[in-house]
Amino acid sequence: MSAAPDLVCSAKRCRATATYAVVWRNPRLHAAGRRKVWPACEEHREHLSTFVDLRGFLLEVVPVDALGPDDG
Repeated sequence: MSAAPDLVCSAKRCRATATYAVVWRNPRLHAAGRRKVWPACEEHREHLSTFVDLRGFLLEVVPVDALGPDDG
């Protein structure tokens, strides 16, 4: 996934440009190599990452520019 100017935050009702990527995986549903991504703006980065971390799904939080072609 490449950083695009129209990449929008995943938080409900937020339309801000995402600058971070919350990378996660639910091991019960996704294969070990799968990396799901929620784009996040600065304001919602903490909220979105905490949401998946509390469930044990958080892999990492990175700038959207650091995403690779297999993220998504």
